[in-house]
Amino acid sequence: MERPVSAAILTTTTNYSLNPKMKNSTQSLCEVPAYFSNVFIIAYSLLFLVSLVLNCIIMRVYFCNDHRVQSSARVYMKNLIVADFFFCPSLLLRIASYADYTEIMCNIYCSFGAAAFYINMYASIFFMDFIAVNRYLKIVRPLETHTLQTVRTARYISSAIWFFLLVIASVYVILYLSTSWDENCDAFTCEPRKSSQVSVMYKSIHCVALMFFIFLLTSLLFLYWKTLKKLREVQLSTQTDFNREKLTKSKRNMLVLVVIFCVCFVPYHLVRLPYTFITPLLNDCTSIDGLYILKEASILLVALNVSLDPLIYFFFSKAFREQINLMSCRNCP
Repeated sequence: MERPVSAAILTTTTNYSLNPKMKNSTQSLCEVPAYFSNVFIIAYSLLFLVSLVLNCIIMRVYFCNDHRVQSSARVYMKNLIVADFFFCPSLLLRIASYADYTEIMCNIYCSFGAAAFYINMYASIFFMDFIAVNRYLKIVRPLETHTLQTVRTARYISSAIWFFLLVIASVYVILYLSTSWDENCDAFTCEPRKSSQVSVMYKSIHCVALMFFIFLLTSLLFLYWKTLKKLREVQLSTQTDFNREKLTKSKRNMLVLVVIFCVCFVPYHLVRLPYTFITPLLNDCTSIDGLYILKEASILLVALNVSLDPLIYFFFSKAFREQINLMSCRNCP
């Protein structure tokens, strides 16, 4: 199978492709400018390199140099670090699928690559939400230790999240390998190449995932609002500049978390379902191309999250800042 010379989408009412040699001549050709593929390859490559370097540094700080007593927040942060670290290989598979769109590359990306992408994306979403819950409880109930703030509960919740995501991803991969591996390679979306069973499961997962995401986004915004309300009350009652400065930092930390969450994950969830359900019904090439580019740009924002998460570790963890300062001092003359 030859490599496609340019990025293109072949379409009937149901199918579209990036390789014009994989469909018959009765189908109309919707061209996506070839430079978009090059732009995405460069963008993903830069994100991959930056993310890999940052996450290697963070893994060293959290897992090698840090011997402090564990807390629930640190458990969630460590799991978020793991999710970010293992997100990097899925970026590499995405770059490879853009650069060399062969049959075997398509199969690897549409099965293992897609599964790895979704596991680590939703793991990040869950852990960011639990970090926000932990921060909220710490501010609203500073003198109490809620069950959710215990290390044991945090470990149980983290294990349950990984187990839940791995089970769903495993079922998807097994179903894909058994029913869709021999199908012709059509598009980065992988949608046209799926069997009816895989397609139904894929769409069902996206619908359920959207409901989970709306719930988590709503809870995150609610926690941010309640935290701000509590901090304003405390700020009005305190007289010392030190406490006011501390409260300002707490507001800033929560804002960083909410902004990263919204910027990286909201666009993807706004675009993903319309793209999955509406694109097969379209005959207009301009609309198909526009949705395709929007979807790819939203995935790029999801990938950006891996490079922005270090801000969460820096602002939320004093121990992390101390370790970074210590490592910097060791490198000083």
